[in-house]
Amino acid sequence: MLRKLANRFSFLLLFKIEIFIFLILFIAPIFFTSMSLQRKLIFAIWFVGGLLILAFFFKRRLKVIFSVIEKRISKMSQDDYADDGALRLSYSFDEIESALDQMAEKFKSDIAKMKRLERIRTEFLGNVSHELRTPIFTIQGFLETLLNGALEDPKVNRKFLEKAAAHTENLNNLLNDLIDISMIESGEMRLSFRYFNLMDFLVEVVKEFDPILAKKNLQIEINQSNKKLEVFGDKNKLRQVFVNLIQNAIKYSNSGKIQLIVDEEKNSALIIVKDFGLGIPGKDIERIFERFYRVDKTRSKDIGGTGLGLAIVKHIVEAHQSRIEVKSIVGEGSEFSFRLKK
Repeated sequence: MLRKLANRFSFLLLFKIEIFIFLILFIAPIFFTSMSLQRKLIFAIWFVGGLLILAFFFKRRLKVIFSVIEKRISKMSQDDYADDGALRLSYSFDEIESALDQMAEKFKSDIAKMKRLERIRTEFLGNVSHELRTPIFTIQGFLETLLNGALEDPKVNRKFLEKAAAHTENLNNLLNDLIDISMIESGEMRLSFRYFNLMDFLVEVVKEFDPILAKKNLQIEINQSNKKLEVFGDKNKLRQVFVNLIQNAIKYSNSGKIQLIVDEEKNSALIIVKDFGLGIPGKDIERIFERFYRVDKTRSKDIGGTGLGLAIVKHIVEAHQSRIEVKSIVGEGSEFSFRLKK
């Protein structure tokens, strides 16, 4: 960038000098032939003097111009991008002024982006550290208690081992979700698109939840009129979407039902996962797809989860050229919806 600017300066200055010399050399021969020797000497002195004055003028002008540019670049190097009237070189250097202003704006934008990414990275590492520390310390506490004598007590040893195993599973889920979100956000997620029967797929996914549904006295209804409807997408990644959405619906519902609704449209299928649980406050809806964001931190610790499920859902749905939407009323339930091509 600076080399280009220097080249432009050189070109403009040389262009001005060349025009002056050209005019002198073009006009001089017309009068020079008819001049006396004395006049020729005077003309030669005037010509050389004019060149010296011109050189002096451009030297001073160059010094001022480069002083202005040096000052601006020095400010930029100190992260000072304030536009104090911008650059004002002269009418001949409007392109250079514009180029330097654009360079300053680009630097300013890049620095802001880098600071934002650094803040996100720091927050992410802090959240990951916290989420990993909790199950590890809990497992460590159970194991230490067992080693300190509880292992011989049949009333508590199995209970402690079951709790340690549950936290180990939570830790494994967290690590898997961290791998998934890392691959998605780095662009390494590979999708395998194909057509598949949506009804068969939903029935298969719902069966995985039979034990926990029975335990919480819940049932899942699949409302789909066209049983032969096929949609286009990555079956494995969409399984992850439905598992995360259904898990959330189960976690925040105490009893009743969860509905999987499929409305067939002209070129797509509208899919809705609806529960009648706690609902989400309006102020939190815009943030629930952020990594590790929890609506109720106290309740979330009891319910479990990695805090990454909805972030993964959002990315996978968007990779299918769709958008996840949310409707929720506190105390009445929540509704998550998106579309798949058919």
